[in-house]
Amino acid sequence: MKYKLMAFLAICISIAFTFAHAQSPPSRIYGHVLDAEGKNIEFATVALLKDSILVKTTFTEKDGLFSFDQPGYGKYLIKVSVVGSPIYQTDTLVLTADHAVIALPDIKIKTGATNLKEVTISGQKAFVERKIDRTVVNVDALISNAGTTALEVLSKSPGINVDQNGIISLKGKNGVTIFVDDKPTYLSGSDLENYLRSLPSSSLDQIELMTNPPAKYDAAGNGGVINIKTKKTKTAGFNGGINLSLNQGELSRSNNSFNFNYRKDKINVFGNLSYNLNNSFTDLDLNRKYKNADGSAKSYFNQNSYFRRHGNTFNLKTGLDYYASERTTWGVVLTGMNRISKQVNNNISNLSNASMQLDSVIKAENIDQIKYQNAGVNLNYRHKFKQAGRELTFDADYLLYRDKTAQTYNNFSYLPGGALKYQDILTGNLPSDIDIYTAKMDYSHPLENKWKFDAGVKTAYTKTDNIADYANTANGKTSADYEKSNHFLYKENINAVYLNMSREGKQFSLQAGLRYENTVSNGHQLGNIIKPDSSFKRTYNSLFPTVYFSYKLDTLGNNELGLNYGRRIDRPYYQDLNPFFSPLDKFTYYVGNPFLKPSFTQSIELSHTYKSKITTTFSYSWVRDEVNETIEILNGTYYSRPANVGKTRVANVSVNAEIDITKWAKLNAYMEFGKIMSKTDFYTGFLVTNGSYFRTNPNVQFKISPTWNAELNMSYQSKLSNVQFLLGSVHDFGAAVQKKLSAKSTLKLTANDIFRTKIYNGIINNLAATEAGWRNRQDSRNVVLSYSYRFGKTFSTPAKHESSGADAEKNRVKN
Repeated sequence: MKYKLMAFLAICISIAFTFAHAQSPPSRIYGHVLDAEGKNIEFATVALLKDSILVKTTFTEKDGLFSFDQPGYGKYLIKVSVVGSPIYQTDTLVLTADHAVIALPDIKIKTGATNLKEVTISGQKAFVERKIDRTVVNVDALISNAGTTALEVLSKSPGINVDQNGIISLKGKNGVTIFVDDKPTYLSGSDLENYLRSLPSSSLDQIELMTNPPAKYDAAGNGGVINIKTKKTKTAGFNGGINLSLNQGELSRSNNSFNFNYRKDKINVFGNLSYNLNNSFTDLDLNRKYKNADGSAKSYFNQNSYFRRHGNTFNLKTGLDYYASERTTWGVVLTGMNRISKQVNNNISNLSNASMQLDSVIKAENIDQIKYQNAGVNLNYRHKFKQAGRELTFDADYLLYRDKTAQTYNNFSYLPGGALKYQDILTGNLPSDIDIYTAKMDYSHPLENKWKFDAGVKTAYTKTDNIADYANTANGKTSADYEKSNHFLYKENINAVYLNMSREGKQFSLQAGLRYENTVSNGHQLGNIIKPDSSFKRTYNSLFPTVYFSYKLDTLGNNELGLNYGRRIDRPYYQDLNPFFSPLDKFTYYVGNPFLKPSFTQSIELSHTYKSKITTTFSYSWVRDEVNETIEILNGTYYSRPANVGKTRVANVSVNAEIDITKWAKLNAYMEFGKIMSKTDFYTGFLVTNGSYFRTNPNVQFKISPTWNAELNMSYQSKLSNVQFLLGSVHDFGAAVQKKLSAKSTLKLTANDIFRTKIYNGIINNLAATEAGWRNRQDSRNVVLSYSYRFGKTFSTPAKHESSGADAEKNRVKN
């Protein structure tokens, strides 16, 4: 199999070389900015616009030169601004196959000290941009993203679905790996949800969606990679911004952030500090009907759980770049997060007989006190060689996670008349330590005929230490609960190497890569009085090929075809391998599974893009040993555990469109129709499920005046059947308005889920002698008021160093 994949890649590269030799250099627009006396102007802001949409910005160098490389064919405008001078704008520039390089005549700007008022270049970024290996979402393009969180921004992005538990899927596939600034979050489950809820949208710049990430990225994540890029600047001087927001629903919340950048001579210092006040609830109804062997009713269980959450989260990211020379940069980045939160679950369970007569009532107050800390340090080095495009980078990372959770579960059992029947208290102390060490090196080398060669190596070492210490108190006596208590140790080492070849031509572009990963893991559960020691060790090696093609059918690039293929792996979350019992309430437990195997996914996509406005994509993927949640009910107790559910197929077609309805109204619409097919050996017998779904999230933007904008949005997802779960349809409507107070300040007002229709419900199938369903309501109807203020120069661009060596391991931390 490995030799077949390598042969396939060799054939693809050979074909690409044949195309490449028949093509001329790619497109380019460049120029020279001077003052009235003919002197070079450094740090002039230069913007490239296409169809009035801002595509890129850059700054002139010391010699006054600027360049936009490979913008693609089409019609463009160049705008140049210098503080104290009027904006300079070119005539329309047309790039075609016969006119692929445009050298602008010298641009002369009249400068003076009489008017130092800052100049703003106007141009609205497209909501979605399409590249050969990813889709890019510009966060600020939607007004309704203001004052929200990263999780809410993701839910509005094309192809992404965020369910009621904060689980993220991309085009119908679970197992998505989340990166921030090309660094993995190393979080999953509730920890990932809480982190994304604490990250203000005001600190985000772009969302990169990669269903088949390039070989440079770790192969982890069957659903692909979502890379969240935060705002940065490299402009000389002191620059930054302040963002404040208040979210009022049934409860009040707040998201606030401050970012800054200071650059002078060889030193660049940057930072981002955010504060999140989380104040939310979940109102959950669970209903179960237990049946006799003949299918008749045996008993009923109806439960209402009202979860109230309150927490404060601080996020900090700061760093320093030292430009040792024009070609060499050293850097250090420090990250930290501190979250102190409390969750109270007031729970009422009614147990009834077959005639629905009340047998007993159990009331519970379950309290979780959580103190969660994360810190990281990244050391990086970058050297650019004399040959343009030749570059060497090195990253070393250390990350630690510390979670201290204290649980107190008070349970009261009452007779139908209200008399107290029984009382007990379950207490738990759950410390969790995770340490991650990574190092990686990447090298880029340009070849002849615009080919580019990339290669890299990486090693990652992870160790986890999880303790669950439980005790029961009943009738005034406290005793250790050895059934639930455990101590689990886990170590893992992943070593990787990759090769990648790419070329972007006038009409045909190619990228092909191959990644090899070696994984060695060891798990050890320490025993206690009633549980013996247990351990496991696994070693496996895998190859992960990726191939991307794109071909422009006409010289202006109005019609473009794309094709990509990739293979991915989804390793089990660290804590999922721990065979422990974790109570959610007296009748519901989460159980780990030490027998989990990694799952592998192969996927292929074919796409067509029209004028960079409408993209239609056909996708198909097949998964082996997919890991999914399974539900089992034994003696009335509900057990949720991860399991390899067998083979899964996901097929879908999607359309993403950006249409100018009028000069003052624009439609952004995403629609997806898909089908999920699964086959698995289930504990109730062989299970086959086929489920189709439809999902859409259109929004309409209105330009009322130069300083007023508005937006209407909605989302809808039809019923969805996936393995054991049948999810009900859900939809919501929202609106937003924006007032630009000045070139530096903006006020926005957003209303979410106006008609309070975002209510989740579903059915759990294939339970032994049981029918079960749920209904989940959250604080989704709210109004958000946000204010943003920028200081320093108006335009900002990414800092020179954005990535680190800490890759997909971060996404596998789960509590």
